Amino acid sequence: MTKLSVNINKIATLRNSRGGDLPNVLEAALNAERFGAEGITVHPRPDERHIRYSDVYDLKRAIKTELNIEGNPIERFTELVLDVVPAQVTLVPDAHDAITSNSGWDTRTHQAFLREVVSAFKAKGIRTSIFLDPDVEMVRYAAECGTDRIELYTEAYASGYAADRERAIRPYAEAAREAVRLGLGVNGGHDLNLENLRYFARTIPGLLEVSIGHALISDAIYLGMENTIQLYLRELKGEA
Repeated sequence: MTKLSVNINKIATLRNSRGGDLPNVLEAALNAERFGAEGITVHPRPDERHIRYSDVYDLKRAIKTELNIEGNPIERFTELVLDVVPAQVTLVPDAHDAITSNSGWDTRTHQAFLREVVSAFKAKGIRTSIFLDPDVEMVRYAAECGTDRIELYTEAYASGYAADRERAIRPYAEAAREAVRLGLGVNGGHDLNLENLRYFARTIPGLLEVSIGHALISDAIYLGMENTIQLYLRELKGEA
């Protein structure tokens, strides 16, 4: 069974747009867990335009499921993760001004750096995942970095799903098969939604976790958070 980790960045974006503490990020995370989410994901950026570093500490103290912290391992981010010690850290090569994640790592070019970062996190007992485009070569170099998992950047799959889902998913399935062969866990995230999630989950071998934020929070505006999370879990289970 593939786990659903709910990314609550958009809750923080809404809070920050008005000031104050409404909606409350911690309450949203606890409700997501209560409604069936099996993990909480946050992606703190240097300007703290959505999730704040203080939010991460609050979440670690309160949630019962796995906390996954995503981000570019600059010094401040690395210090945060080593201090909080989440269940998982996902390394994402974001530029400081990126609106959202838009590419995976070149694990060949940055192998020495990634190996050092992965080693530091794993020494603290933190499971590591490297954000990748669906490229078999990048998977192989990721394995050489010592990571536990990869997270497949699924934007291209989501964009191509309506036109030809088999073609869109092919490189992802190939990359996942190589990851499994190399002993790596496979996660997925970015633009997965109620339309394309089921096919992705049933086609990708070894898929352990998906991290979904923007689409899920958007659906919750119309459908309610509890109902929305249950709908996403149903898609992952392949239920009618």
